[in-house]
Amino acid sequence: MLKKKIEDQELLEHLDRLPEDGRQVVLLADGQIRLTGLGGTTMVNQMRSNFNLGLLETYILGQAYIAAGLMASSVKGNDRIQLNVECGGPIGGIYVESWACGAVRGFIKNNPIPLDKPIESKDFSFLYGPGFVSVTKLLEGSRTPFTGQTMMQYGDLAKDLALYYNESEQTPTMFSLSVNFDKQGRVIGAGGLFLQAMPGCSDEVLEKLQEKSTRLPSMGAALSEGTTVSQYIEDNFSEFGVQELASEHLGFSCPCSREHFETFLGRLPQDEKDGIISDDKFPLELECLNCGTKYRFDKNEIIDIFKMNTPKGEKA
Repeated sequence: MLKKKIEDQELLEHLDRLPEDGRQVVLLADGQIRLTGLGGTTMVNQMRSNFNLGLLETYILGQAYIAAGLMASSVKGNDRIQLNVECGGPIGGIYVESWACGAVRGFIKNNPIPLDKPIESKDFSFLYGPGFVSVTKLLEGSRTPFTGQTMMQYGDLAKDLALYYNESEQTPTMFSLSVNFDKQGRVIGAGGLFLQAMPGCSDEVLEKLQEKSTRLPSMGAALSEGTTVSQYIEDNFSEFGVQELASEHLGFSCPCSREHFETFLGRLPQDEKDGIISDDKFPLELECLNCGTKYRFDKNEIIDIFKMNTPKGEKA
């Protein structure tokens, strides 16, 4: 993966002043609630730079990155979670993958999002339209992934993910996904919360948290001012008794590489190889869908790759 340089110097200075991106996992109410908090301002800005996203696309895909990063706190080792939104609205769909180690990557299908007219409200449900939310867990050592799916009812990723967990895993759940912009359209704070009831959680605790959720201050705004994830959790949930479990790194990362694309090219059918050479459109540019990295190959490089991967007895 190649990270595209963020050119906005004022934004870079702001990011340098913020705490590093990361996840904080805690227990509330004597272990009745598991809460994961996430700060991902740098992650969302790097995502935006790599994909050259506009403000709206950054907001929608940024929420998905935060959500996937939060959900991956529930797996471990080399396990990972895939979040897939298939929808009929202008977004077209979203695919994001997050590892337990904190790496997050993924894309929005339509960039830019096609709009017939300017957006006049904060209701973005029409951008999703009818669709489904799918969550897949790929667990190390397991031969088959586990996938659950629910129909979108809100056109709001946080609410629809909470619905997914309530229906698919019968677990009372709450998400908060916050991407905060300044007046110039810069992402100055991005983060989120993921709360789940543990077995035996009382109705009283759930009711208190539900009421609390209606008056939580913007997490993105708090992070933009330098507040850490731990501070935000302590400031807003201290009445429930905060028991820290884990602190984890987080970032925009993809395992793609130039070598992976060389292998892909070498394994193409011979007729496709011949077509690439005869078309003579070089340099050949291949793009990783998951991180926006572009790899360029000149004609001599392509010829060498094809020669190295030509079976004996065949002509490259």
